[in-house]
Amino acid sequence: MTLRGADPALVRRALEGDDPLPGAAGFGGVLEDDESERLVRDVLGRVPVYVDSTGTAPRWAFEPGALEEPELLPAGATLDLTVPAADPEQRWTLPEPEPETDPAAALESLADAIETAASDARAGDREIAVAFSGGVDSALVAELLDAPLYVVGFPGSHDVEAARSAADAMGRELTVVDLEPADLERAVPRVVEATGRTNAMDVQIALPLYLVGERVADDGFDALAVGQGADELFGGYEKVVRLDHRVEAETTRDAVREQIATLPEQLPRDVRAVEAAGLEPVAPFLHDAVVAAALRLPDELLADETERKRGLRRIAATHLPEPVVDREKKAVQYGSLVARELDRLARQAGYKRRIDDHVTKYVRSITPGLEAPEPPVDP
Repeated sequence: MTLRGADPALVRRALEGDDPLPGAAGFGGVLEDDESERLVRDVLGRVPVYVDSTGTAPRWAFEPGALEEPELLPAGATLDLTVPAADPEQRWTLPEPEPETDPAAALESLADAIETAASDARAGDREIAVAFSGGVDSALVAELLDAPLYVVGFPGSHDVEAARSAADAMGRELTVVDLEPADLERAVPRVVEATGRTNAMDVQIALPLYLVGERVADDGFDALAVGQGADELFGGYEKVVRLDHRVEAETTRDAVREQIATLPEQLPRDVRAVEAAGLEPVAPFLHDAVVAAALRLPDELLADETERKRGLRRIAATHLPEPVVDREKKAVQYGSLVARELDRLARQAGYKRRIDDHVTKYVRSITPGLEAPEPPVDP
């Protein structure tokens, strides 16, 4: 398949109408016409597309490991593959609509959009499971898709306990994927190969997705549904309220948009981790309809000091028990204890915390084909 995520006719209409949100859940790959062959990547970069232009003609792939010097095609860009040394052309940018003035109308639009996304996700004959952390994002996805729940983490981790509590409140069964350090040692090289990334943070985030995906695939499922995108779209981060050094924006609304702009860099990591487990990733909150509705939410439905993701929680309240709607979550690398245990493995291998970026160096040391400095010998 040379084009993923959408029908070619839809992508052509998006090009002709300069429509950045044509109604897909993302797309990427080659769009073939009678006289041209264009590489495309949607405005949020939901389908990773890598290019290598070091040769006489541009080469491309869906996997970074298939190329010698892979670089992501910019989100919203096209590249004419029939023209040697052509540069990517930016064709779509994220729209900046005025916020809806009526909060009730904004919520109705968001509810309709989320149902559209869920309906599209349920279409077809693929068997879907949900990566479930017990937070409102994955719980709403699980409820709308009516799909089995899987949580991954080390025994006693926040995510495992939160998922058990939320599943009980929802009256749902839960499969717990208990981890041990050997799982991380085994999975790190596969995650690095799949994502093309070795930095500690990216590997720590990708590992839980890959490891839960392994179990889901072993149980016979075809796809893994995730709650990705909710924090960026709806104001889920503390920093969008605090407006501290972590953001450049001076208003919560602008800070939310700043977080949305990080998705094209984040999503390839998550998508490739799920695909490496042999599954198709499904992210309902990143459907064009949901993105368009989220961009129009008024400020009062985003976030403030008392509540984050207010608009999404209002929708979730019509589907989920109150304790689940109100639950806050930890980032997956911390909630699963993967970050803690990977740090422990690095230190056990001699990469002590006094070494700059010690976990990244450890990751490189256990990944075949990569060089990493030997850990210093303690006197």
